[in-house]
Amino acid sequence: MGETVRRAGRATAQLMTAAGLALLSYLFLGVLLFTAVATVIVIGAGVLPETVLLLRRTAGFKRRRVAAWTGTTVPEAYVPLTGGLSERVRTALADPGTYRDLRWLAVHFGYGWLLAYLALPLWAVGLPADGVWCGLLRQRAVVLPLIERLADLDAAWSRALLRPSPDSGHRARLAERVEELTVTRAGAVAAHGAELRRIERDLHDGTQARLVALSMRVGLARRAYDKDPEAARKLLDDAQNQAEEALTELRHVVRGIHPPILTDRGLVGAVRALAASSGLEVTVGEDGLAEGPRAPAAVEAAAYFVVAEALTNAAKHSGADRARVELVRRPGRLTLSVRDEGRGGAESGSAGASGGSGLLGIRRRVAALDGTVEVTSPAGGPTVIDVELPCAW
Repeated sequence: MGETVRRAGRATAQLMTAAGLALLSYLFLGVLLFTAVATVIVIGAGVLPETVLLLRRTAGFKRRRVAAWTGTTVPEAYVPLTGGLSERVRTALADPGTYRDLRWLAVHFGYGWLLAYLALPLWAVGLPADGVWCGLLRQRAVVLPLIERLADLDAAWSRALLRPSPDSGHRARLAERVEELTVTRAGAVAAHGAELRRIERDLHDGTQARLVALSMRVGLARRAYDKDPEAARKLLDDAQNQAEEALTELRHVVRGIHPPILTDRGLVGAVRALAASSGLEVTVGEDGLAEGPRAPAAVEAAAYFVVAEALTNAAKHSGADRARVELVRRPGRLTLSVRDEGRGGAESGSAGASGGSGLLGIRRRVAALDGTVEVTSPAGGPTVIDVELPCAW
């Protein structure tokens, strides 16, 4: 009997919440009337998108309540309200989800109150009747479980009214995909601009300065050659050293654009070279990459960048002394994982394999190829970066 009462109480709380939401639906009629008038006179057209967003939040609250009661998520499909005012107004009026939510709001005002009212007499009858029938005679309760059926009915009706049609769901997913690609493109453009600025800075501050100094040394050596051959020879030695340093810096800049080692040795060989020069004890594993065609150059470059950034930051910030890199060839994609045994906290940017801007750079580089990045970095470690890149083998 105690379990029956508890379940009936939970169902009653669900129904009372529905009744409260029905009252909110009644108050929402005033908001809708104001929005309609404001939109008709054009001056208040900006109210319409905000009212639609409020309607979406109200329907979203009901979806969460139904999901909590039934254990099954109620899907939603809305076209994002983005762009200028006129575009947002057109989207709000054209989105089938707006009219679906309005239909639910109107119908729910009726059954939300009705089902809550029906639960009250069931309590009045059920407590004494089931108390005797279930508590004393040890039979299955009859009346109080009906309150649960009312809550089930509320959830079923709400699910039927709020569930999007397949066509509207497809359009909403398409709109979300377009918005996602717009954000991804912006991130890729930002990453490309940052890369160009880095290359320009490296060339200007490093290589160019050394080449200017090299030119000056050669000029001084030419003028001093007849008068002081020893001084000229020393200047030429210095010029040779500066030429070698300039070449080293140029190689570094070139590696930042597209590492030549990728072309020469492939992704696995390039990653093994990174591991050898990282300063950590790195284990590299690969599955299937040694067989079949290579990945496209853009995919290999992105994977190389992820591994390089992760190992660099692990060596600098995580406090780890060992790491592991896994490269796996899968149908239609390339997956890689970088794990370090450091202190963790990479998501906060405080430590780990990719804290701070390094993680942002990885996400932007991978997002530009429509890939995914998942970072697991609890305090105390380990830090694991899992990346999946679409790839046509």
